[in-house]
Amino acid sequence: MSYYQKTEEETLKDLQASIDGLSSGEVAARIERDGYNELEQEQKASTWKLFLDAFKDAMVIVLLVAAGVQMLLGEYVETIVIMVVLIMNAIISVVQTKKAESSLDALREMSAPNAKVLRNGEKQTIPARELVKGDIVYLEAGDYIPADGRLLESGSLQVNEGMLTGESQVVTKDVAVIEEEVALGDRINLVFSSSLVTNGRATFVVTETGKTTEIGKIANLLNTAEQKQTPLQRKLDAFSRKLGFWILILSGVIFLVQALRIWLGEGPVDLTPELLNALMFAVAVAVAAIPEALQSIVTIVLSVGTNKMAKQHAIIRKLPAVETLGSTKVICTDKTGTLTQNKMTVMHHFTFSEGDETSLDALSDDERLLIDTAVLCNDSYIDSKGQEVGDPTEVALINYANKAGEDYLALRERYERISEVPFDSDRKLMSTLNAYEGAKLLSIKGGPDVMFKRATKILENGEVKPLTDERKARLNEQNEAYSRQALRVLAFGFKEMPEGTSDINFEDEEDFVLVGLLAMIDPPREAVYGAIEQTKHAGIKTVMITGDHKTTAEAIAKDIGIFDDDDLALTGTELDHLSDAELEEKLEHIRVYARVSPENKIRIVKAWQKKGNISAMTGDGVNDAPALKQADIGVAMGSGTDVSKDAAAMILTDDNFVSIVNAVKVGRTVFDNIKKAIAYLFSGNLGAIIAILFAVIAGFPNPFTALQLLFINLVNDSLPAIALGMEKSEPDVMDREPRSIDEGIFAGETLRSVITRGSFIGVAVIISHLIGLQTSTEVGVAMAFTTLILSRTLQTFAARSNKQTIFGVGLFTNKYVLGAVTLCFGLYLITVIPGLRSIFAIPSSFGLTDWSIAAGLAVLAVVMMEIVKVVYHRFLSKN
Repeated sequence: MSYYQKTEEETLKDLQASIDGLSSGEVAARIERDGYNELEQEQKASTWKLFLDAFKDAMVIVLLVAAGVQMLLGEYVETIVIMVVLIMNAIISVVQTKKAESSLDALREMSAPNAKVLRNGEKQTIPARELVKGDIVYLEAGDYIPADGRLLESGSLQVNEGMLTGESQVVTKDVAVIEEEVALGDRINLVFSSSLVTNGRATFVVTETGKTTEIGKIANLLNTAEQKQTPLQRKLDAFSRKLGFWILILSGVIFLVQALRIWLGEGPVDLTPELLNALMFAVAVAVAAIPEALQSIVTIVLSVGTNKMAKQHAIIRKLPAVETLGSTKVICTDKTGTLTQNKMTVMHHFTFSEGDETSLDALSDDERLLIDTAVLCNDSYIDSKGQEVGDPTEVALINYANKAGEDYLALRERYERISEVPFDSDRKLMSTLNAYEGAKLLSIKGGPDVMFKRATKILENGEVKPLTDERKARLNEQNEAYSRQALRVLAFGFKEMPEGTSDINFEDEEDFVLVGLLAMIDPPREAVYGAIEQTKHAGIKTVMITGDHKTTAEAIAKDIGIFDDDDLALTGTELDHLSDAELEEKLEHIRVYARVSPENKIRIVKAWQKKGNISAMTGDGVNDAPALKQADIGVAMGSGTDVSKDAAAMILTDDNFVSIVNAVKVGRTVFDNIKKAIAYLFSGNLGAIIAILFAVIAGFPNPFTALQLLFINLVNDSLPAIALGMEKSEPDVMDREPRSIDEGIFAGETLRSVITRGSFIGVAVIISHLIGLQTSTEVGVAMAFTTLILSRTLQTFAARSNKQTIFGVGLFTNKYVLGAVTLCFGLYLITVIPGLRSIFAIPSSFGLTDWSIAAGLAVLAVVMMEIVKVVYHRFLSKN
């Protein structure tokens, strides 16, 4: 039999536990046997595995082959340079991956609740992870249940189990044995880990911990789910393979051409040295053409994005999710707490003497009695730390009283509670008996429909009058007016009891005086209005998916700008009756889904994905986890369950929709910056290849030495590209349509920029080389080297934006670019220091005039890049 079918005594006996609690020795033994009370995490890859995985990329493999060839040729310096770059890239990748893991671990630690237990005969508070089977645990309103267990005692205990069952209604618990076999949601004598106590208090014995809890079982299933690659990952992998192949072909052709010239030329009999030099140069070309820092630069730029998002209350669990956010076309968001403040607030009060009121100035006696009744017939409170404890609706009532100047604590101390009849879902009523102004007063609150039927009188201007049909019609009219505004309404009444009354029961909740109504709502967050408007400009559809009632959800959606007159709102039941074809036809117009099930959520996400849309989905419960996993971007709430966080790609620490929109903006900026870094890398490499190919085809000497090419890669490939990853958002970043998931790495302006900037660099280097050859081959090489390294460095400024000029984007607005350019210039100066010049093939005859010409050509190349940019966007571009 299951524990819910056993008595309290049988349960304690099975668990070898006692009502007096476990001893420290028993606890230690059970932790050793069962482990800690925490969800199993996916096994993380070891540091060494992450390090080695960084060398699996196709371009990295080509570089490893090149390094091996260099070593065989005895060029140890070149080999060391290549290996240092690759090892640095691998280390950076490992560090960033570990950093992302630690962010989640920190959040998991923050969300772990404490537990009040009985151990060694004493009540104490411990971390929930240290609970074991057989522990006796105490619960009260506001607690998160720390483990699965069987109730031993219950005092009006009500629990929200929506995170597990999907039901929004609280469950009233009872200790009685359930003899027949029932479903999880009907096991009312059990409590489940991560559920929230909304009312009452209880004691239970822990029956399951960690992975054997109901939540743990679902978490274990989710851990086996396969991880999906993002569009950027797939494109980079495919591009790397193609690029590696074509670079090998290019290097092979260059070697063959040079080898044939050597073989057919009139050189010495022993051609070995010249052929080895040709092979070295071909290998160097391969190294120069491959942006070996590309993968690590992408990782770094993504990690910069995660840091920016963390400041916006969004913790990224998986780095590539940053990039995916930039493609988001649909945000499927919950209502409560995400779009709203998750704090019920009284907006109106109604009495027959004053009518509908929002002001709390100069309260009448009728209004004051209404507020007193709301405070006395209420179990919520604010603890010593300022935390609000209890049902959110009741908390709203005491906050309203405080706002009206009626201190709720003072009222409760003055009018002592004598007895109570707790709320239950069948009666929809709650009553308390208080000593009030020398009388015994029964205070009643409940749903208007129930209260209107049971009341026989009404308070009007301090007088008790009959509740006539006309007066009842006015009450119903006011209640309906509030409902149309998506306000939740409670009615309040009172009844004077005989002097000797010390207890009350259900029969007393009849024939009372109705005082008035209080209307409340969970209001939208102020910043949500602007965020919704921003998503519209960004071409992103926002869809509300909530467990709330359809009328309430639709009213909120209209208020904040999600729902327009031609849009549709569906309940989960109505959605179930739609075929897939009907859903696909109506999908674009359905902006609100109410009273939905977890299965509904998955179906909605799949429907959007079928249309080729990148979709984000929010959630906080265990039942949300499958939908979070299915979505392209699963967004878990920081206040939610560990299971939902594990299934998600992003976690909101403030549960705020605005943070999602801010994260999308960062995601778009990150992708922009990745493309800027890619364009920068390939523009420089293309310039070098153009110059090399021109020399090979025209029969001129090689414009660079192998070591020069390796040095240029070391200086230019990493720091400037990383600095570009720190760029601020482009002005129009949230005014564009989301990019297509099929968009290539070089789509948009990227390919044009690479070709334009690469061509100018290549032409500048060719001219510089040819001018230098007029003096000598050595000077020609020195001038080509100088022009290439300086033009690639200065190109960093042009690469900061594809649309804005250097001065338009702001010369000093990115300190990282300034630092990277300065450092690159400093490293270049090393090559012209006397004593080191010969290593880098800079002859003593290379003087200031030669340097000025080479540097001037580099500056001219960048100026031409900017001129073309201005001409294109002013006269040729449609944007």
